[in-house]
Amino acid sequence: MAINVVQQAQAIIALEVGALRAMSQRMDAGFERAVSIVMGMRGRVVVVGMGKSGIVGQKIAATLASTGSPAFFVHPGEAFHGDLGMIQPRDVVLMISNSGETEELIRLLPFLTHQKNTVIAMTGKPDSTLTKHADAVLDVSVSREACNKNLAPTSSTTATMVMGDALAVVLSTLRGFQPEDFARFHPGGSLGRKLLTRVADVMHSQNLPVCAIDANFREVV
Repeated sequence: MAINVVQQAQAIIALEVGALRAMSQRMDAGFERAVSIVMGMRGRVVVVGMGKSGIVGQKIAATLASTGSPAFFVHPGEAFHGDLGMIQPRDVVLMISNSGETEELIRLLPFLTHQKNTVIAMTGKPDSTLTKHADAVLDVSVSREACNKNLAPTSSTTATMVMGDALAVVLSTLRGFQPEDFARFHPGGSLGRKLLTRVADVMHSQNLPVCAIDANFREVV
């Protein structure tokens, strides 16, 4: 059966937009609590996620770090082979799992409890194991995936990404983060060059082509 691919794409986008709108309307004290935790932390935000959640988590960690909230990503599988040493007791751990039951994340909870780490859960299941062990919960649940079989992470990963953006930008605003601060973390980009490059960095100060004010054209050349 022939399908209109444009209409199908529009329907998929509409599904994801609807998921974001519903998530926006659910924002509650859990988000405020998460913001308060990160603003008051003495360490860094350690983002942990598996599979697609891990890929989104890497982007969230990068966005947090580049907007004034020190953060990095730890793969939960690698954590059990030495990377747990990267997580210090003063760090806040942002754990991402749509089901809230991802085995690799659940296995980390005893270690985090022992270290007394503060845990923020970003999950689509408010009654999950991860939720029960979190100090703050960010609800990224969706009514269905945009996948035509309702299987592949699509709407849920979009919701997770946008929740991460919301967290990073709110924190950035509260910190009074300015373009100059952003440029310091992006010296290789156009903004960094524009805001950080000084006259002294590019001017020539030796062997300058100098001539007298009354020199004729031939002398100037």
